[in-house]
Amino acid sequence: MAREPRLFGERSREGEEEDLARDLHTEHTILDMGPSHPATQGSVKLRVELDGESIVGLDVEVGYLHRGFEKECESHEWHQAIPYTDRLNYNSAILSSTAFCLAAEKLLQLEAPHRARWLRVLAGELARVADHLTRCGNLCRELGAATPFQYAIAARELVWDLLEMLCGARVTSGYLRIGGVKYDLPEGFAQCCDEKLAGLRKRLADFDALVTRNRIFIDRLKGTGILSRQDCLRYGVTGPLLRATGEDYDLRKVEPYLVYPELDFDVPVGSVGDNYDRYLVCLEEIRQSLRIVEQCVDALAKIGPGPVQTRDPRVVGGVPGERGGRTPGPLANPEVGPKVPAGETYHAIESANGELGFFLVSDGSASPYKVRCRPPSFLNLQPLPLMARGELLADLIPTLGLVNMVGGECDR
Repeated sequence: MAREPRLFGERSREGEEEDLARDLHTEHTILDMGPSHPATQGSVKLRVELDGESIVGLDVEVGYLHRGFEKECESHEWHQAIPYTDRLNYNSAILSSTAFCLAAEKLLQLEAPHRARWLRVLAGELARVADHLTRCGNLCRELGAATPFQYAIAARELVWDLLEMLCGARVTSGYLRIGGVKYDLPEGFAQCCDEKLAGLRKRLADFDALVTRNRIFIDRLKGTGILSRQDCLRYGVTGPLLRATGEDYDLRKVEPYLVYPELDFDVPVGSVGDNYDRYLVCLEEIRQSLRIVEQCVDALAKIGPGPVQTRDPRVVGGVPGERGGRTPGPLANPEVGPKVPAGETYHAIESANGELGFFLVSDGSASPYKVRCRPPSFLNLQPLPLMARGELLADLIPTLGLVNMVGGECDR
């Protein structure tokens, strides 16, 4: 088709835009977020390259909170690693310690008593609920919605009440032990659990009614931070981020551990893999975890009294004054923990963020020779540049919030 002739001096629209860009000398803006920024929820630095308000590049810098967790475990005895594992992810501390204890028990070739396995699941699912409530509540606060944030935190307080009653502490409890747990159910726990869960469900329903179908909330989350199933698998992403793409991968179902094969619960999945799907998956996982908690309480009542800690002499006590493997200093304390047989193993569980595993190597002494953690926070943070590229700067906030990176777990 023949073009219509242009008038003298007339320029195309494309040419005008090119001239405008050249005359204005536009260039991309570099913005540093963190390592201490309210939106990052931890010690991580984001170096954002902006074209106006659009993200054209993103560099994630971690390592600001490296505490030498793995080396600390290697320089202490096996039992003494529990306070360190508790502090990997303070939102769901019990789950991290569960993974470590299961890996150590694998080396010892022992299994915790039946009642202790139910108690571990009960405590772990309460911790998962607290983690998801923290994630969803902080998401609302970062989007400027203070009221639903208060609803989520009020619901979390009820969970922490139950954890305090069960474990003696609300956050980093030190409840897990190699070979079992520290305490059995306290008297009156079942009745208290019924009351707390009823209040929690009411607050969760209020939160859901206020947030989930809110037009502003939907517009901020739908279609943002998209990550495909293929990219999740390529980067090793697990947990709610992977399940939001439609992949029903949950270690509690795929590679069952403890008493999960005896429990009835569903694995919620999304379809798009955007921020809204991630939020819906987390919200439904809270409901499923509450179902598991109720089943655990009923099962413990049917099982009746029993041991909650192994009686294996390798674990119950050590040999005072005798050291294996490494030579301590002159003021070293005697052993109080087990001597784990030489060998290596890996064991993973489904944490609130995804696959959390421990690779352990023992040289037969009272201290681990090698401790290596597979933290979901670190792996889930890898594809953040891919999720953010092409988005607006404001969309980075909910995306990072739903990735739920925890500094202690990421940097170890």
